[in-house]
Amino acid sequence: NKIYDSIEPAIFPDITITSWRKKELIIIQVPHSIGPFFLKSKKMFQSTYIRLGSTNRIADKNTIDELLRLKENKTYDELPAIYSKISDIDSDSLNDFFLRINKKNTKDKCLSLKLFQKKDSKIVPSNGGLLLFCKNREKLFPNTIIRCARFLGTKKVEIIDQYDFDIDLTKVIDEILKFIRRNTYLRSEIKEIQRKDISEYPIVVIREAITNAILHSDYTVRGSNIQIAIFDDRIEITNPGALPYGLTLTEALNGMSLLRNRVIGKIFKELKIIEQWGSGFARIFNHCAKLGYKKPKIEELGHFFRITIYNEKSQIKIFALKKPWMKIIFEHISKEGSISVKQASKIWKVSERTARLRLIEMIKEDMVLEIGTSVYDPRKKYVLTKHFSQ
Repeated sequence: NKIYDSIEPAIFPDITITSWRKKELIIIQVPHSIGPFFLKSKKMFQSTYIRLGSTNRIADKNTIDELLRLKENKTYDELPAIYSKISDIDSDSLNDFFLRINKKNTKDKCLSLKLFQKKDSKIVPSNGGLLLFCKNREKLFPNTIIRCARFLGTKKVEIIDQYDFDIDLTKVIDEILKFIRRNTYLRSEIKEIQRKDISEYPIVVIREAITNAILHSDYTVRGSNIQIAIFDDRIEITNPGALPYGLTLTEALNGMSLLRNRVIGKIFKELKIIEQWGSGFARIFNHCAKLGYKKPKIEELGHFFRITIYNEKSQIKIFALKKPWMKIIFEHISKEGSISVKQASKIWKVSERTARLRLIEMIKEDMVLEIGTSVYDPRKKYVLTKHFSQ
């Protein structure tokens, strides 16, 4: 009751007691609802707290503004840029966009796509319209400039190549990929009489990660840009803006989506840069697993989000050549997180005894770990070891 009486808006936790393996557990579930939540005895800007890592911090103005927009079901890029004019939009870039989607550039169509918004009696660009197609990007939205750098070795010490991309966001991905190709190696494999060039990194994965960064970047954070850092062993793609509030990392990795920039998302969908919401991480992990690359690392770093893609091939390629059944189960656990003996037996189409022996062999190869309360635990699961889950 004390908590209920102290917080605005009110929260309604569901408290239950349940038995699990001869133990009594108290389960407290607080249904997600739109805030921001704050102490009644203080003002919103003085007592709205957010969780960053393992600490609680008072939310800054940008965070509270985002929570208020979420409450009104609006995104920053949908809002009218009230101090801008239609003349701030690069008409050539806008015309080129409509040409690419085989539609006519009209004011009504721009309003429908929310590139323009009505404000009082005037029509002005939306923040999204400017983010995508503004003329003077460095002045109006300098945080849309994407900074790329190639570092010597594995640390940010010596830069050997760099470039800042300040062009139309609908065209920047291909230009960034050219920079990455220039700063990574290409090797060749000759099979029979055919030669095949293989990139150091899976390009389809890099493209997906860059697209994700543009779609989910928080463009209200002045002085912060999307950064792409290339090292000898990895590429780090970092964007300002952690996951949108109400979406956990686990949910995002399982395909849930809460788009931070709906105007940019709609334009990217029109251009077929993206196909469907919430499928980016799944495609990234699936492509890496199929091609034999280490699993990318996904992390929230305070108010930033980073995906790290490794060029080091995991040992799964070697195992797959000797025993193809290992690759099948590796891909399943990479996608689902774990597997049981029963599930493995169905996938392999073998008896549970054979499945158990195969999993034991994978344990010996340091591919999987056994998780259970005892050797005979019927609910026992198998997960990837740290080496194979990175």
